[in-house]
Amino acid sequence: MDKNPPVYKNGKVSVHPVVRTFMRRCGEIGFISAHFSFEDGGQQLPYSIVAAFNYIFAAANYSLGVYPGLTSGAANLIITSGSPELKKYYIPKMFTGEWQGTMALTEPGAGSSLSDIKTKAIPTGEGFYLIKGQKIFISAGNHDGADNVVNLMLARVEGAPAGVKGISLFVVPELRGDGAGGLVSNDVTCAGIEHKLGYRGSPITQLSMGENDDCRGWIVGEENKGLAYMFQMMNEERINVGIGAAGIASAAYYDSLKYSGERLQGRPLNSKNPADPQCAIINHPDVKRMLLYQKAVSEGSLSLALLLGKYIDLKHVSSDEEIEKIDLLLEFLTPIAKSYPSEKGIHSVSAGLQILGGYGYCEDFNLELFFRDSRIHPIHEGTTGIQGQDLLGRKTAMKSGRAFELFLHEIRKTINEAEKYDELEDYAAKLDQSLSDFEITARHLLNLASKGNIEVFLADATLYLEMAGVLTIAWQWLMQANCAAKQLINCSDEALKKFYLSKIHTMKFFFKYELPAVGTLSDILMDEEILTAGIDEAIFID
Repeated sequence: MDKNPPVYKNGKVSVHPVVRTFMRRCGEIGFISAHFSFEDGGQQLPYSIVAAFNYIFAAANYSLGVYPGLTSGAANLIITSGSPELKKYYIPKMFTGEWQGTMALTEPGAGSSLSDIKTKAIPTGEGFYLIKGQKIFISAGNHDGADNVVNLMLARVEGAPAGVKGISLFVVPELRGDGAGGLVSNDVTCAGIEHKLGYRGSPITQLSMGENDDCRGWIVGEENKGLAYMFQMMNEERINVGIGAAGIASAAYYDSLKYSGERLQGRPLNSKNPADPQCAIINHPDVKRMLLYQKAVSEGSLSLALLLGKYIDLKHVSSDEEIEKIDLLLEFLTPIAKSYPSEKGIHSVSAGLQILGGYGYCEDFNLELFFRDSRIHPIHEGTTGIQGQDLLGRKTAMKSGRAFELFLHEIRKTINEAEKYDELEDYAAKLDQSLSDFEITARHLLNLASKGNIEVFLADATLYLEMAGVLTIAWQWLMQANCAAKQLINCSDEALKKFYLSKIHTMKFFFKYELPAVGTLSDILMDEEILTAGIDEAIFID
C-alpha cells in the first residue's frame, strides 16, 4: 500500500484493492462492531481487547487499520447521539464494512481552530439541511474501497451563535438514499487528495459540498451542540492515535531487534585481537541502549493505552460515583495517551533505524516506512501543542483540580505497592520525588493563570505535557514491575522468570535514562524568565 498509494482521477479516489476485501472481512467477523452492545448489533467485546487488536493492526499495517477504526468511531457517534432513523439506515451498512465512516472537521481557513469553521447548514423544513462548504485533511474520505462514505461533519446552521457554541453535527454521505432502496449522488465532490510523507495507504481528501446546491445533511442530536458530540469521537480517536503510534513503534522494535541479532559487525569492546570473530551488534552496549529505549517506549505506551481501555470497560460495571472518577481520569490521561506515544514513538522508531545503520535509511527494510508513517501521529486529532494546552489549560484545573488529584492518587497507590518489594523500593522513592516535582510545577503554573496572563500560563504547555507523559509512563513501568516482582516470588517457569526480569530491567532503564527529564522540565517551567511569550516577531528576521 505504501508503494501503491491512492490515486485521484476525474473526481474519484481509487485505493488499493485490499481495502475493500479487508473492510468486508472486518464486517464479517464483527470487528467493526466489536465493542458495541448486542442491542446495537455488536459483540460487547471489552474495549481493552479491541485496543489490543488495534495495536496489532497498526503494527502490521497502520494505513489499513484506520479504515475500520474510523468507521467504528463514526458509527458510535450515530448510535449515541443520532435519531432512530439515522441508526436504522446507516449502522447496518457501516457494521458490515460496506460503508466507510469518517470525521470531517478541518477547513482551509480554520485548521485546528474549529470556532472559525465556515461550512453552512441551511434548514429546509423537510427533515434535512442543505450543506455548503469545504473540508480538508479528511482521512479515508471518498474512495472506491467502500460502496458509500458516511461523513460525520461539523457545520454552522444559519443564524447560529459565533464560535464553538454555534457548531452543529451532521451526517453527510457521499451518496444518499433515493427513497426506493438505491443511492444517488449527494453533491459531495472530492476535489483532490494530499501527497504525504507516510501513512500513504489511506487517502487524505479535500471535499467540496453543495456545488450544485443539492448536498443534504441530517443533523445528529440538537443544533449548536455538535462540538460536544464530535469530541466523543475525537477523544476515542485520540486514544486510537496513541495505540497506533505504539503499534508502529513496537513493529520497529522487533524489526531492529531481529536485525541486531543477525548482523555481524565489530568485536566486543573488551576484545583487542582483530583475529577474533565478529559479533552480532546486539552485543554492543550502545545498541542495547537503543533497543532498551525502544522497548521502554513501546511497551510503556501500550500499558497506558490498555489502562485507558480498562477504564472505559469499568464504566459499564461501576457505580455512579466510580464512573465520575473514571471519567475524570480518562479526561486527564487522554491527551497524555495520545501525545507520549506519538512524540516518543518517532524517537523510538528513529533509534531502530539507527540500529540498522545505512540499511535503515533504505527501502530494503521496513524501518524507513515506519519512520515516515509515525510522523503523522503528533498531528492527527489535535496537534501536540493543542494537547498540551488542553492538559494544562483545562484538564489540570477541571472540577476544582479533582482530575489532577485523582491522577496523583493513582500513582501514589502504585508507589505504595512498590515499597513492599526490596528491589523496587528505591524506584518507588524516585517516582515519588518526580511526582512531587510535577505537583509543585502544576500548582506554580496554575498560580500564573490566576494572575490573568493566559499567554504566559500556556506558553510552555507542551513541556508540561511532556513532563506529564514521562511521569505517566514511569508509573506504568513501576506498575508492571510490581506485577513482575509479585509473580517472581513463586515462579518456577524459567521462560516466565526471564519475562518478568525483563520487565523489571526495562523499568530500571526508564527510571535511569528517561525519568530524570521530569526534574529538568520542572526547572524550565518554574523559571520566571519567559522566552516564548510576548517577544517581538523581529527576533526571527535575519
